Amino acid sequence: MTEPQRLNLANTPAPAKTAPRKRNKNQSRLPPLDWAATHGPITGAVSATTGAAAVALLGAAAGMPESLPLMVGAAGAVGHGIGHSVFRRLTARTGVTRAASWLLAGGWTTWAMTTGPLTWAAAGTLTGIGVGIGAMASNAAMHEEVAEEERMSAQARELAQEMDAQRRVVANEWNERILRVARLDVRIFAVEQWKNGAGYSLAAELPGGTVWTQIRDKHRALAADARLPRGCTVHVEEGDIQGRVVLDITTVNIMSTIVDYPEDYSALSILTGIPWGSQPNSDAVTVFLREACALILGPPGSGKSTFLDGIIAGFARCVDVVTWVIDLKAGAVGRPWARPWMEAMGYMKPTPGTVPAPEGSRPGVDWIASTPAEALLMMRAVIAINAARQHGYQDLMDAANTTLLPVSRTIPQIEVVIDEGAELLSARSFGDPVMKELQEAVKKAMRTTRAMGIRLVLTAIDGNVSAIGNTEVRKFSPVGAALTSGESVTSNISKLFSAIKVDTSQLNEKGAGVIGQAGADGFDPTPFKTWRTSPNMVRDVVLATNNIRPDLDQVSADAAGDIYTQRWSPERAGWLWGAPEYTTPEPGEADAPGQTATPRPTTAPARPAASDGGLNLSYKRRQQPEPSAEDADQLAARLMKQIDDEYGTTDEPGAQGLNLSYKRTAPEDRTDPRLAFARNLIRAAGADGLDTRDLWPALTQQFGKDGWDRTVVTNWLSKDVIAGHLHRKTKGVYGYGPQPTETTAPADDNLTDQVNAVMEEAMELVVAKQHASATFLQRNLRIGWDVANGLLKGLAAAGVISPNPDEHGNHPVLRTPED
Repeated sequence: MTEPQRLNLANTPAPAKTAPRKRNKNQSRLPPLDWAATHGPITGAVSATTGAAAVALLGAAAGMPESLPLMVGAAGAVGHGIGHSVFRRLTARTGVTRAASWLLAGGWTTWAMTTGPLTWAAAGTLTGIGVGIGAMASNAAMHEEVAEEERMSAQARELAQEMDAQRRVVANEWNERILRVARLDVRIFAVEQWKNGAGYSLAAELPGGTVWTQIRDKHRALAADARLPRGCTVHVEEGDIQGRVVLDITTVNIMSTIVDYPEDYSALSILTGIPWGSQPNSDAVTVFLREACALILGPPGSGKSTFLDGIIAGFARCVDVVTWVIDLKAGAVGRPWARPWMEAMGYMKPTPGTVPAPEGSRPGVDWIASTPAEALLMMRAVIAINAARQHGYQDLMDAANTTLLPVSRTIPQIEVVIDEGAELLSARSFGDPVMKELQEAVKKAMRTTRAMGIRLVLTAIDGNVSAIGNTEVRKFSPVGAALTSGESVTSNISKLFSAIKVDTSQLNEKGAGVIGQAGADGFDPTPFKTWRTSPNMVRDVVLATNNIRPDLDQVSADAAGDIYTQRWSPERAGWLWGAPEYTTPEPGEADAPGQTATPRPTTAPARPAASDGGLNLSYKRRQQPEPSAEDADQLAARLMKQIDDEYGTTDEPGAQGLNLSYKRTAPEDRTDPRLAFARNLIRAAGADGLDTRDLWPALTQQFGKDGWDRTVVTNWLSKDVIAGHLHRKTKGVYGYGPQPTETTAPADDNLTDQVNAVMEEAMELVVAKQHASATFLQRNLRIGWDVANGLLKGLAAAGVISPNPDEHGNHPVLRTPED
């Protein structure tokens, strides 16, 4: 009969450890009387004979009564030989051996004291007694060992039978449940309890002609039939061979508990995996990122930022990883990781109650980009490093007989962490060459840098194409994690894992979700819980790993050039500690990494002064003296210049008849060709204007059906109307120049007044609702289209919203109520 199969899991309960017994304060320090001193058969016999000889000599010399040794031997036979053997549950043979040894030793001592211990007869008989005691003890020990093994085997069999009985109960219960719910008669052959006591796993053989997905599809019904508590799930996976299925049943809602990031900051390696959280059975979720990018999805409030700190902590512990961070929300993710270094440099003071960072502390991340221009420099460095490594380490790869760069402490992997990738990848690039190039650089890095040890970790609110640009990001991200807390409309799990069905309503705790990794080193999607992090934890990790984190290799540093070496200079990183602000070198100033681009101080702070409440808006100056006519002219001229600089609006020379100026493209003209095309067609239409019903087909013919967006073009034309370059004759009909019956100045002044009158209310509305579009402002403020677009322009200039709308006309909000 073959042995029943068992799950090959490492989660069986460990034997309980007995806690050390504490000594009572009043307990005596004298050694306790122990009848069972530790002796073997030989040492026991030697101890008995030498003891008897010593007592005989001492008794004969001191005149000890001859009967006393015999009385002591009898007492030893009763106490140690019989009493202690019964107490210890020893065999009868051991008890007889001990009792006989005491009686023989006592009897010989009495005889020797009477006849004289220093005789050959006394010595010979004592030797014979010693040999006999040793033989008896040896035989008793062997018999005792056999008996002990039998007792242990009996206990083990008793425990195994008890455990098997419990397993049979569970197996029978779930066998009936699966038959009742899924209509499948399975044979459960293994039941394993989790070591944390929060559930158990079952392994079952499926009947012929069925597949494991038939049980997976019924996971919610099985959980309901088992009356599992809220937050507990039945997770179903395929077994080790086809025709088998494994069920993980959670009986305690581990997802509702908060588990801090483990205090183990020991060294890790990108080659052996990095822990990213815990499974319901408390085992760590380990991901392998040497060749894999990762995509993390989660709505606001799902714990994504905390999860990101845990990811960066894992990279900081790696001896072969250099971490770069892109966060276009003022670099918020990277700030805590740079703080200990800023304190050591004297740029910032330690937080009250914390120990100052020691001298020599390094930033926890190697580079932080908080603006599109700085992020583009970083990604250009990534592309340059990829090319340099291919050439510089070719001999090393040939010697190792591999096409993958051997990553090590001397040649570390570069992990680029991009927080809120949706902000970067979904931003409309029309008219913004920096963002457009940045998007392409990120996608190119995901496609081409795997072999040379450069990978990316991106986060986004959801996995829709509108959020991550296109499906290319998902295709190149084998590691996927979907945080499900706060989901209300769509399921990010289905965006990442098409072959899994998980009840997200049971994973609604903050930090809970599903994680999986495709590929040979991967694992099936499974529920998990992220670890809680904090600024203090980040500080501890930075200081604990200060000597672990590697430096960028020389080949890569040379390829990145001065753009890399100056990344922590006050001119580039001073925004972290509030130094006088400088502009990041424009990407055009250094065509490729390796060339020097000297930062230039700005003429005015990039962010408004704090004294104005963080926003430098005109409504704050209502009570100031009215500006003079000259000041008003200068203000209008400056406003027009800002519009020209941002939107590229230029006056085309007049033309009689058909205006073909859109065919001319000046080298310095940065106007988007679609906008220039539309403007010139409207200009060519003359005083009657151009109807958009004629404009849309012309744009399609010129740029193709997918080469332009109606919402974006409409927004452009509306901005031109606000600026006075176009006018709206009727709905959908645009003419060139201002309204024929009005002068430009009064129209601009009137519009400015209307915008200023509701600017403060609009700002509070947009920040509170985290939504900004022309229709949204019209609906909530009861204003016209032109005023709504004027508000959007003012909010963008003040840094409240992004000037670039998405494909639906919504502007990302850059400020929060806390700001």
